[in-house]
Amino acid sequence: MTDDAYLVLLNGTAVMLGVPPAAVGELACMETPAVRAWLQAQGVTVTSPDLRLVPPEETAALPDDVERLPVPLGEEELSRVRRHTAPHDVARLEEELLAYRSSADGRDALLVRALAAGVPAHRIAELTGEDLATVKALAH
Repeated sequence: MTDDAYLVLLNGTAVMLGVPPAAVGELACMETPAVRAWLQAQGVTVTSPDLRLVPPEETAALPDDVERLPVPLGEEELSRVRRHTAPHDVARLEEELLAYRSSADGRDALLVRALAAGVPAHRIAELTGEDLATVKALAH
């Protein structure tokens, strides 16, 4: 697995990974000269249906022949990409986990629900600000 997110051009492949960049909102990397030049070289725009933004944890599933460009994403931008690529129920739980930072009611129940839904412990810790060891302890 890589630590980079990638802008990829799927050109009709059966694999549908990531999220259209336009669906995530504004991303600083989309205005960089490198990304603009890559898009121009590929003959696509930011709204092209074949253009996807793939988070680091999904890059291993990309076919070898896919055109790709590593892109720098800030923590908040990467969080938005991950929320958009997550299944709907997981994305909804992640929204609750983000809201959790301002509330302590139902803390353990929410964390246990998120773990049971398959949200990784490190992601829960990242979204809630909880210590990773605390989150992992609830998994047992």
